[in-house]
Amino acid sequence: MKKFLIVGMMILTGIITMNMKNENKSANPLLAEWKTVHETPPFNEIRHEHFVPAIDQLLAEARSEVDAVINNPDTPTFQNTIRALEVSGKKLSRATSVLFNLNSAETDDTIQSIARDVSPKLSAYQNYVSLNEKLFQRVKSVYNQKEQLQLTHEDRKLLDDSYKGFVRSGANLEGTAKERFGQINTELSKLSLQFGENVLAETNAYQLLITDKNDLSGLPESEIEAAAQLAKTKNKEGWMFSMQGPSYIAFMKFADNRKLREGFYKEMNSRGFHKNSHNNEEIVRKIVNLRLERAKLLGYPNHAAYVLEERMAESPDKVNAFLEQLHKASRPFALKDLEDVKEYAKAHGFKDELDRWDWSYWSEKLKNDRYGFDEQAVKPYFKLENVIGGVFELAHRLYGVSFKENKEIQVYHPDVKSYEVFDKDGSFLSILYLDFFPREGKRGGAWMTEYRSQSNLDGNNIRPLVSIVCNFTKPTGTKPSLLTFYELSTFLHEFGHGLHGIFANTVYEGMSGTSVYRDFVELPSQIMENWAIEKDFLDIFAANYQTGEKIPAELVKKLIKSKNFLAGTVSERQLSFGMNDMAWHSITEPMTGSVTEFERKALAPTEIFPPLEGFCQSTAFSHIFAGGYAAGYYGYKWAEVLDADAFSLFRKNGIFDTATANSFRKNILEKGGTAHPMTLYKAFRGQEPSIDPLLEREGLVKK
Repeated sequence: MKKFLIVGMMILTGIITMNMKNENKSANPLLAEWKTVHETPPFNEIRHEHFVPAIDQLLAEARSEVDAVINNPDTPTFQNTIRALEVSGKKLSRATSVLFNLNSAETDDTIQSIARDVSPKLSAYQNYVSLNEKLFQRVKSVYNQKEQLQLTHEDRKLLDDSYKGFVRSGANLEGTAKERFGQINTELSKLSLQFGENVLAETNAYQLLITDKNDLSGLPESEIEAAAQLAKTKNKEGWMFSMQGPSYIAFMKFADNRKLREGFYKEMNSRGFHKNSHNNEEIVRKIVNLRLERAKLLGYPNHAAYVLEERMAESPDKVNAFLEQLHKASRPFALKDLEDVKEYAKAHGFKDELDRWDWSYWSEKLKNDRYGFDEQAVKPYFKLENVIGGVFELAHRLYGVSFKENKEIQVYHPDVKSYEVFDKDGSFLSILYLDFFPREGKRGGAWMTEYRSQSNLDGNNIRPLVSIVCNFTKPTGTKPSLLTFYELSTFLHEFGHGLHGIFANTVYEGMSGTSVYRDFVELPSQIMENWAIEKDFLDIFAANYQTGEKIPAELVKKLIKSKNFLAGTVSERQLSFGMNDMAWHSITEPMTGSVTEFERKALAPTEIFPPLEGFCQSTAFSHIFAGGYAAGYYGYKWAEVLDADAFSLFRKNGIFDTATANSFRKNILEKGGTAHPMTLYKAFRGQEPSIDPLLEREGLVKK
């Protein structure tokens, strides 16, 4: 079905009802033609009160477009049915993309309220389309003729996807089963939004305020300065640390005060689990039970079986076998990691039992001693502006593209910068928005999204509007934004998703860019992370922001040597998310018991610490309960196999080899979802992927 429904109801967070006065619709920018640079969203003109009346009107128009297909007296054809459905609702998609992207990147109570109001309406519209018997019969009629039709490859794929989409959306159901299916979709859209809103509220609600300077012991000066600045913005005296990534991670790694680390850790890992209005336990139970009920209505034993039918992995058994294979490879190394950190801490005077809130602190010290690598030592070489230039230059060397900032393009927050992207022949490719710093109206993490996807119907090549949103270290009064190595890798990751959108070159929007199987979508992003430890790449941009000195070769060697530090533990942690996800979505009977007991059983194989009371991963697991990764979180590890295997070809041919890059662009980045992922991968690589390059890269091979 339509992208705006997927984005609005599965990927983004929070929202609800509000009565608005209906204004003069002719003055509503969401209803007007956008006479802006490259028809980008006119953020300066869009007001909160525009959304509800615009979306109400556009829903009615979209429904009329669908009704025109349903009531067409002519014999169903590919053009008057399949293609007509594909192009319906474009104006609605444009408006909802603005709303739901703002709800993730620059939200407030009003936007959340608006989105909660419109989400059930969008769900009702989706049900009207996907459960419409007359419409399905038209689609089915065309599908049954497909062998006799003269269709292009993409036409055939669109026809197959359309028919399959209707079937998987309940079109073959009858009577009360069909009615119940629609009710489930509506309820799930509300619950997912509420889940995300609760997580955001819990994240923003807690700040660690320190007033005694002694409690800052161990923290780098740059982190102390950032904490002072945050406190000042809150009109507080002292130093403030938040649950936003840069602030929380730094505190857990460097703060000497163990009691404060413990309290901070417990707050972070109990989000959505407090006995308050933001508790997500019942929402988790409702979501998984509704997903199970929906799957059973369609004839599947559980939600995982339903989802994985349309994934590279194909089945829960295959996913579980994959996770277990990596678990067996990782577990011995994870247990060795634990003993190493315990021994190191004990040798340096730590007399207590090592616990979860001690892990980052002592492992960071061990890494520094073992490899002579201090994470803070690389930050002066990773000034954000220089990193941006380096990443742009990498794209230029690989693909010949160039980036030009355009300050005439309107943005939704002063932190956001916008760029025009041009191909090697000078033709326009895309707009790229970059939004890097944390704020209360932005959800945590990092992601790529689009305000408009690429399509090329009848030679009208609509180019995409791509956005990369992160939560990186902010500049202070005395220092620019200096990234950690992790933040550099994160930017490369999201930039890879961005390239997937930027290079999209398909006929139909529903197949362009990142519209691919979930366990394939991370390949273009994760392959980019490989360049983060390449000295030839780092030399492009990594210069000390004060002296201009290039990053020393010795420091890069230390960085490379330390990269696989605790690889077993890192792998087990990622596998734990995948196993938890699969457990929740493999249930075959409704879940009525304790969320924590269920989760503990799922996490037990990967745990290296005893269970912790008050801890719950699931109640803040937005990827699967407020996002699109349900029964799909394993895809990150799955894609690691792909990216390690793919990058081995760059290693062989040269990390800036344009022939290899152009093959990757042509066979993967441009193709979107126009063919099965394995077909695309083999066209690039010449063979199916092997797991060996990943195990070797991560150091998970016994010597």
